[in-house]
Amino acid sequence: MAESQDMFDAIVMADERFHGEGYQEGYEEGSSLGVIEGRQHGALHGARVGSEIGCYQGFAVAWKCLLHSCASEKDSRKMKVLESLLGMIQKFPYDDPTYDKLHEDLDRIRGKFKQLCSLLNVQPDFKISAEGPGLSF
Repeated sequence: MAESQDMFDAIVMADERFHGEGYQEGYEEGSSLGVIEGRQHGALHGARVGSEIGCYQGFAVAWKCLLHSCASEKDSRKMKVLESLLGMIQKFPYDDPTYDKLHEDLDRIRGKFKQLCSLLNVQPDFKISAEGPGLSF
């Protein structure tokens, strides 16, 4: 009688056991896929941010050379903003994705870039698209 009771319990409890095993397998597979997807998303987002900042840096370095060659009294404010932008870019934490103020610093760099463009009377059009980043004037 005890043997038939154990067999009956095994049949009744099979659903619960399979449910638990299925949950565990699904959780492990989902975790693995989540890490892969997260890594891909992070690499893509990081590449976009890096491309944007690189574009700002190239823009600033080019204008620094142009303004330095024909420096005048009225260009001193432009040079000050330009140096400030370059300083912000150099201090940007490229290799620390856990930095608390990453987005705030990026917004400050964008704002300083817009300020510089206004002083230089340049209309930037920075776009990130499927084809790649670009800055047109």
